[in-house]
Amino acid sequence: MEEPPMPVSRRRALALPALALAPLALPFAARAQGWAPTRPIRFVVPFAPGGATDIVARVLSEPMAERLGQPVPVENRTGAGGNVGVENVVRSAPDGHTLLMGTTGTLTINPHLYSNMSFNPLTDLAPVGLAFGTDHVLIVHPSVPAQTAQEFLALARAQPGRLSYGSGGNGTSTHTVAELFKLVARVDIQHVPYRGSAPALNDTVAGNVQAMLDQIASALPMIQAGRVRALAVTGARRHPALPNVPTVGEIGLAAAEASSWGAVMAPAGTPAPVIERVNAVLREALALQAVKDRLAQVGAEAVTSTPQELAAYLRAETEKWGRVVREARITLN
Repeated sequence: MEEPPMPVSRRRALALPALALAPLALPFAARAQGWAPTRPIRFVVPFAPGGATDIVARVLSEPMAERLGQPVPVENRTGAGGNVGVENVVRSAPDGHTLLMGTTGTLTINPHLYSNMSFNPLTDLAPVGLAFGTDHVLIVHPSVPAQTAQEFLALARAQPGRLSYGSGGNGTSTHTVAELFKLVARVDIQHVPYRGSAPALNDTVAGNVQAMLDQIASALPMIQAGRVRALAVTGARRHPALPNVPTVGEIGLAAAEASSWGAVMAPAGTPAPVIERVNAVLREALALQAVKDRLAQVGAEAVTSTPQELAAYLRAETEKWGRVVREARITLN
């Protein structure tokens, strides 16, 4: 069997920047007080309601609205692995009244997968700040005769191509993380893409697909309700919300460690004072204990950054994910 590509660990490919945990600098906060929105701010989520990205955006929208003095309604625009929603923001007026909750996939993976993209996330969007990070979890429908990850791998190897997994769409993190898992584990499981992680999760719960490597944030309620069985988490450590579920490292697949992140973006050309104000408000919201607790309940971790730190991080992630796409031979077909 052909050797898998160079493994991509959480530290090498998906580690959140250390600077993301730094407190908000006072001079930066002071500069960020000069702009105020004059109408509601659209907060675009490029996936269906109910997924991890959508959940975090809705948790943040209320405290952000309180601080900005205008409603921040979440608007779901799905399609093309998130590209439809991202392009909607790219084409919006750069006046601070449209924001995007971008993700690992939409901002740093899709450019390597879609040759016909009419925009470049690195140049057509303005970084505002990191918002969250979340590990993934391997879940299976209860009808799958596997109580452990090792039993699931044995089943998959005994029936190549017979099992299927759902994802939020081609090139999304629930696709690429699963493909990395397949490469490291050397198993053949069929990919079934959906328009968002929520419908993929629904079909996993229904048993229409047998497995999914979903973000913990969205899968946790179904795990807790016993609708799906959790077999392994992709973080370097066991997740506090799932303390009895082993890591991929513990099951012998350390090279499959992976995490996802979300970041708030604005249309390119948005004035610096607007970016600074929204960044300050975002960081204030993420610092609230109630927000941290709510994110923790759904399996996500609050992380922050300055716009400059996020810009550097996006460049590094784009380069690294390009390598992953090539080495894993990930395509949209």
